[in-house]
Amino acid sequence: MAKRRGNQEGSIWKERQSWRASISLDGHRLTKSFKSREECTTWIREMQNHVDRGLTFNNSQVTLEEFAERWLDIHTSRLRPKTGPQYRQLTNDYILPTLGRCKLKDLHIDQIEGLYQRLLRNSVGARTVRYVHAVLHRCLKEAVKRGLIGINPANGATLPRVEQDEMRILDEGQVIRFLISAQSSRYEALYHLAVKTGMRKAELLGLKWDDLDWQKGTVRVQRQLQRISREGFTFSPPKTRSGRRTIHLGEQTLQVLRAHLGKQRIEQVEAGERWQCQGMIFTTSMGKPVDQRNLHRDFKAILKRAQLQEIRFHDLRHTAASLMLNNGVPVLVVSKILGHAMTSTTLDIYGHLIPVMQEEAARIMDELITPIPVDLSKTANANPFPLTHEKPDNGI
Repeated sequence: MAKRRGNQEGSIWKERQSWRASISLDGHRLTKSFKSREECTTWIREMQNHVDRGLTFNNSQVTLEEFAERWLDIHTSRLRPKTGPQYRQLTNDYILPTLGRCKLKDLHIDQIEGLYQRLLRNSVGARTVRYVHAVLHRCLKEAVKRGLIGINPANGATLPRVEQDEMRILDEGQVIRFLISAQSSRYEALYHLAVKTGMRKAELLGLKWDDLDWQKGTVRVQRQLQRISREGFTFSPPKTRSGRRTIHLGEQTLQVLRAHLGKQRIEQVEAGERWQCQGMIFTTSMGKPVDQRNLHRDFKAILKRAQLQEIRFHDLRHTAASLMLNNGVPVLVVSKILGHAMTSTTLDIYGHLIPVMQEEAARIMDELITPIPVDLSKTANANPFPLTHEKPDNGI
């Protein structure tokens, strides 16, 4: 038998195997079953809070799938070209198959954490699960903003811990072997820039000749080249303001770039009208943007030819940072070259890779603070601060 709570606030009653709660909204009754009476009470209280924040009956029937589709259509147009499709893929592949039919008002943190655990059991990586959470949290945050739910049920969800990818860094001798093996590659100049500036792969492939100042010996990082599935190549600005930066280049690097420009001009003449001029520094033999997959294959072949361990292309960035820090380049300068917003980011990532600097610091501190040996036995009875009864000379 229903227990009335007054003023149509809600009802709770016992069924055979469960408890059931109900609340009135816009002339309709919303009901839900729970295992305990306490859960019913909590649900009624939450629904009352939703109503106080503007929840209507029609909105209460909206499922996560219905809202997510509308949110993606509107929201992805404001995202970076590659980010929008990634949001949609994460939503369609990981979120909607499990939670899509669930009504927004019924979503609970336990369901969300259950989704993450299910993904982990299905061998989805911890980093991907955290990306899924970021998308779901952002979607539900918009639902709160539009009054469909009172609070974001993804708030405070327990997330899996992501283990840092192991850095595989080349030393000076290995870098020289790598660059010697790269001399026969059309991407030789790109590899020089990678190991000497630590630029990201997308930043390197997005460089144009206009970004290079031959007189000042600098290159400006202003864009990234990205490949969008089924759409082709597109340019996007760096993610942060610090990502837009000017990097000084050494004379040897400039010479490699001059040689690269000469080879590219020959290719342009040979291609004739087929050449697709976009002013890019690194292109195919027809002037098109470089496909990262082709660069990846070339990179692996060079490592094998140089008899070096297999590393990721991104490890060239780590290599550049390590070499700079271990050879006395100030952390602040390295941070600017890499495009980090804060020096602390550089230290967090590379602090453990600079043992040489730590050894030098230990030596300096030893020299500064080592006390001078003194024979204390000779001064044991001496008062280091003898009292005097002489009147001070006040100059009077």
